[in-house]
Amino acid sequence: MTTLVTHAGSCGPQPPGRRTHSPSTELAGSYELCRRIHRRFDPTYYWATRRLPPDVRPAVHALYGFVRGADELVDGPRRPPHPAARRAALDAWEGELESGLRCGRSGHPVIAALVDAGTRHDLPLDELRVYMRSMRVDCGRVRMASADELDRYMDGSAGSVGRIMAPLLGVPPADAEAFGAMGKAFQLTNFLRDVREDWVLDRVYLPAAPPDELTRREAGPRLREVVAGEVARARSLFGATAPAVAATNGRVRPAIRLARAVYLRVLERIERGGYDVLGRRTELTPLDLLRPARSA
Repeated sequence: MTTLVTHAGSCGPQPPGRRTHSPSTELAGSYELCRRIHRRFDPTYYWATRRLPPDVRPAVHALYGFVRGADELVDGPRRPPHPAARRAALDAWEGELESGLRCGRSGHPVIAALVDAGTRHDLPLDELRVYMRSMRVDCGRVRMASADELDRYMDGSAGSVGRIMAPLLGVPPADAEAFGAMGKAFQLTNFLRDVREDWVLDRVYLPAAPPDELTRREAGPRLREVVAGEVARARSLFGATAPAVAATNGRVRPAIRLARAVYLRVLERIERGGYDVLGRRTELTPLDLLRPARSA
């Protein structure tokens, strides 16, 4: 997906000989590309998005297209080979967005869709600057030294996206920060699910995780204790944000609850496995997705 960031945008006129399209046709194609990216790379989130009203879905696809582009630069199979090159690629991707926001349009289809979505729905796309700062952390070796450092990372990598989604979902301004906290709950759940995979990538997001246990095929007692504490923390975040979900419009509430239920099932699976995130399967199966979660 590195090709996501290879089309430079410009505020100038189209060069001679460039094929022209009506704005509506070109923009529809941009949104369609984002939809296909979303479905290909995150089908679970995609099908949750399908529960949203039709007028909201394209903006969600566009936002996903942008963050997926950044993720591919950091973790994709064709990512730049060295941390400095990855950071430079992220700089270019963010610069593409800044140019699009400044001009009100972009020659890159993903950016074009996101700029249009931001205008249509009055989205706080400046939050993506915070998101990109967290993405730069992932360009090299990661060792979170404290809970505060992890919180700052998650606020950028997931809280920012939650705050962008809030007005898109019609969330009252007073509850926007709760959606940022819900994004952090999603992110923390991902970290718990992916401890083994992140270790292979030379990343440790759980601050108290003992490095000597991460090399084993089965979690030891200290790692299980750390995971249990973080599962409780994730559940607390989900619980604290439940009233904000209940206050949302009924048009969007089913999709939000579905997304929360999926992540709660991940936590349940970790609990049933005795918090062994190394030796036991933590990702969900299709059968898990059909089973009701304890609370959403």
